Amino acid sequence: MTDTTESRDTPAPRPRHRDRHGRGMRGPVAPPQVPLSASRADTFRDLVLDSVERLERNWPQLADVEFMIMEVPPPAAFGETVPLGEATPAERKEPARIVVYRRPVELRSKSRDERALLVHEVVVEQVADLLGLSPETVDPRYGEE
Repeated sequence: MTDTTESRDTPAPRPRHRDRHGRGMRGPVAPPQVPLSASRADTFRDLVLDSVERLERNWPQLADVEFMIMEVPPPAAFGETVPLGEATPAERKEPARIVVYRRPVELRSKSRDERALLVHEVVVEQVADLLGLSPETVDPRYGEE
């Protein structure tokens, strides 16, 4: 006697597709080479790097300085005004460090050009503080628009 009973198990679930209407998978809104796809943090990082590269040409000692970007300063870092940056000299095994605070800089600038100028001024001021020089010595174009 052969067993002719069919298995009454539920059929295997079908794989779900995101392509419900036959239009294909959605792609990115803009290709990676278009500025639209760069985040604000990436754009800000590029502004800081451009500023640092401009200064490193004339100040080779900046190669040993660690440049950082933080969203906001710690609450203990400011009193009446919010700082835009901070310079910390080298200690023991820690390198000298310059921090640029992204959100305060973004809030004080209205356009990308203003932001680039302000970022460069903050970097110049912090480098000058670290090296014990005036900002005009670090970058002769400091303060010009």
